[in-house]
Amino acid sequence: MTLNNVFTIIFVAVTLLSCKKKDTRTPPSTSIETPIQVNEFAIVIHGGAGSQTRKNITPELDSLIRSKLTEAITVGHRILKNGGSSLDAVEKTIHVLENSPLFNAGKGAVYTNQETNEMDASIMNGANLDAGAVAGITTIKNPISAARKVMENSPHVLLSGKGANQFAEEQGLEIVDPSYFATEKNLRYLRKIKTLENKKLTALLTKKYPDYKFGTVGCVAIDKNGNITAGTSTGGMTNKKWNRIGDSPIIGAGTYADNNTCGVSSTGHGEYFIRAAVAHDISAQIEYKKVSLKEAAENVVQQKLVALKGDGGIIAIDKYGNIQMEFNTPGMYRASINQKGEIYTGIYKDE
Repeated sequence: MTLNNVFTIIFVAVTLLSCKKKDTRTPPSTSIETPIQVNEFAIVIHGGAGSQTRKNITPELDSLIRSKLTEAITVGHRILKNGGSSLDAVEKTIHVLENSPLFNAGKGAVYTNQETNEMDASIMNGANLDAGAVAGITTIKNPISAARKVMENSPHVLLSGKGANQFAEEQGLEIVDPSYFATEKNLRYLRKIKTLENKKLTALLTKKYPDYKFGTVGCVAIDKNGNITAGTSTGGMTNKKWNRIGDSPIIGAGTYADNNTCGVSSTGHGEYFIRAAVAHDISAQIEYKKVSLKEAAENVVQQKLVALKGDGGIIAIDKYGNIQMEFNTPGMYRASINQKGEIYTGIYKDE
């Protein structure tokens, strides 16, 4: 082949390449956006969802509620800030709420139809999906601690009644006489409701005492190690009969935590939260639908629960430290605090 032939071949090749149509399409992205860690650690609490409005809550009670919410969440935040576990933060935070007569849990537990106090609680560790719960207990000062003992020191998840009381005593928890839970306000409340029921004024009962079915406290926290814990404690439903148990001690309904998704604590009309598996559904939507915590919570609380005519709300934290407080009632006692120490307290829908 002569030198001229070589040059001819090269010229033709270059000409053909230059005439090839340029591909102006944007190539598909091969990079996956990494979610941002919003908070290295965070904590959120609730004190029950219901008909809280400025018309039925006095300024004095408003102040008392916010003060106690602030006190409680500060306890948990201090533990997290100092490198403590979310388990400890949730338990100690709920202690403050259980020890206050302002909320329907522990000391403030409402009365059953038989004028007794029966409490439920649960806690779940998102690191390994361990969980513990107690139901229908009557002598344990802090039910949330009994739930934790069941989780850590027994092969079971849920203990109830006399057996749960006995187990807690064997574990060295503080046992009190049932009279410890007696509050004159709650007893008067029960008797008014029973009077109305005896008169078969169900519509008036619902209108005059819209919160008689509700009342719970809960806490969700994520610690510096990325471990999420959720806990819930309640005195149940005023005027409940037949040892009724709601969603609070039911894992997946009242409480759920998974480090891969989120932690959730529920409050509201428990029968609906059990039927909808509310806490687990929020986690499942994050895991399988790949949606945000906000989207999952809104879907469950504002759509699925509403379709069932279920009232209530949830608090939650996802694995990135995002906090969500979602409810479909006029109000929910709630508070949050992030790693910067910024505290938020809320009662009404518009704040």
